[in-house]
Amino acid sequence: MQIQDLPYPDPGVPDARSGPRFLWWLFKNQAGGQLKSLAWGLLHFLSVSALPLCVGVAVQAVVDRSGAQLALAGGLLVLCCAGNALGDTLLHRTAVTNWITAAARVQQVLARKAAQLGSALTRRVAAGEVVAVSTGDVEKIGWFVEAWSRFTAAAVTIVVVCVGLLVYQPALGVVVAVGLPVLAVAVLPLLPRATKRADFQREKAGRATELASDTVAGLRVLRGIGGEELFLDRYRRASQEVRHAAVRSARMWSLISAIQVLLPGLLLIAVVWYGVHLARQGRVTVGELVTVYSSIMILTYPLRHFEEIAMAYSFSRPSARRAARVLSLERATDTDGSRDGSEVASGDLYDPATGLLAPAGRLTAVVCGDPDAAGRLAERLGGHPSEEGTAVLLGGVPLDELPLDRARTAVLVQDKDPVLLSGTLRELLDVPRSGEVGAEEALAAAQCADVLAALVQGSLDAQDPMDARITERGRSLSGGQRQRLALARSLITDPEVLVLDEPTSAVDSHTEARIAEGLQNLRAGRTTVVFTSSPLLLDRADRVVLVHEGEVAAVGVHRELVHGEPRYRAVVTRETDEEAALSEDLGASSGASPGASAGASLRERSALDDVLKELEEIEESA
Repeated sequence: MQIQDLPYPDPGVPDARSGPRFLWWLFKNQAGGQLKSLAWGLLHFLSVSALPLCVGVAVQAVVDRSGAQLALAGGLLVLCCAGNALGDTLLHRTAVTNWITAAARVQQVLARKAAQLGSALTRRVAAGEVVAVSTGDVEKIGWFVEAWSRFTAAAVTIVVVCVGLLVYQPALGVVVAVGLPVLAVAVLPLLPRATKRADFQREKAGRATELASDTVAGLRVLRGIGGEELFLDRYRRASQEVRHAAVRSARMWSLISAIQVLLPGLLLIAVVWYGVHLARQGRVTVGELVTVYSSIMILTYPLRHFEEIAMAYSFSRPSARRAARVLSLERATDTDGSRDGSEVASGDLYDPATGLLAPAGRLTAVVCGDPDAAGRLAERLGGHPSEEGTAVLLGGVPLDELPLDRARTAVLVQDKDPVLLSGTLRELLDVPRSGEVGAEEALAAAQCADVLAALVQGSLDAQDPMDARITERGRSLSGGQRQRLALARSLITDPEVLVLDEPTSAVDSHTEARIAEGLQNLRAGRTTVVFTSSPLLLDRADRVVLVHEGEVAAVGVHRELVHGEPRYRAVVTRETDEEAALSEDLGASSGASPGASAGASLRERSALDDVLKELEEIEESA
């Protein structure tokens, strides 16, 4: 795999049982690139390690006054330099390719997992952790994959040089062959502590990243309640903890680096001292002594890769563990795709767990007093629940028996906090669609006229609103404007079933009334489920369902339920517990039935009349 061939057609199924298993899976999938990098690494390191032999031959040629040996030394030197240049260049190329392709593979499997889990991902793993895994952790994992082949080439080179020195000069070669393994394993006792400190640093950095991500996401709210300084202080403390952890980790790695410099120096002194002693006895020549001395000097270069692989593994292991944790998450209901993907699912949408029924081709409004419960129910209706349970049925077909892509084509869920990606409006609306709803129709139904004007005004070179640019997450727009653009994006897809979770919570009542009318007209004949407590949307719905404590408690139309169902009225009219208790007390004291006693409350009647009057005024103005 080359960089220009990315992305992978199929990144594979990762082994997410543990961090080391995930690294091993990644290494196996990069085997071809690893072998190429190993081959070029051997050429590079062996060429570098052969330079002392060329120098030794040249020195001995000068001592012996032999022109033929000097020419031989020059020729060997040219070959070694050429091999060094070629090997180093292609080693760097293949190593960087391994790094980038490994990181791309990890990002692809993470993106595939995120697409599979949908909104359930951030309910099970913090959004900041997902960001940390997809950015910093991916780079560290790629670093380990890239460093492994260079380390292997360095280790093989050291073994070859030791064997070569034993053959070339046994007396000095024994000293080198014994000393080099000691150098290689000398830092092993320090690695567990260094790894522990690196893990601690990574954990602190991950928490700081999560805190920063969550703070940025909620910056508008923080400014509204004056909590910026509070969260800034929290981030400062978290940042200082990361700094202290990084300093402690760096101290340990600096100690390891110092040992990697000190011990080769001691070995070099020992070889020189022993070599001079042998040279005086005439057991070694000057050229042999220079060759062995130079070999030890050169071998400090491949020895550094032992430290690098230790660092790479120490930093990548916690990253791989975090990535494996995300990749090990599974859908609460497995989509095995047992049914034919060409089958068109249609019909009534039914949730056996709550008893919620959304008839085909009708607008169904769902009232739920708990916003979190409403969000979980919306996820269930979309076929990707965060908790295990009975599958939702679409036309009698369980959604988890359909291929995942087919299920999500049939049912589209827009949550209460939709995300707008940066780019032009044309790119925002470039989503899979049926082709039956145009961009102008969707934008008009979502009442986006003022949004288009604001986008054109904020863009210097855009005459067409569709070419106007949207900033990251639409931060330059108000909450209501972002909400309407997200609604237009959902409407243009024209799915068989559209589930909207509080789609108008950030718009004013007059705009909300027009959106309700546009939604009803545009989605005529299509199944639409709206989670809302707005009387304006509820009054437009063909069917209203009250979900209380996880079960359907009442079904009807808005005006009937608001008169006859106290629990429904408490949610829609924002009735307080004190008002409800007063209503029940007044009803009980008059001896009336529960329904009559609820209607006897003066406060309830006043609130109800205000709601109905507002509905009538908006309908007249529209």
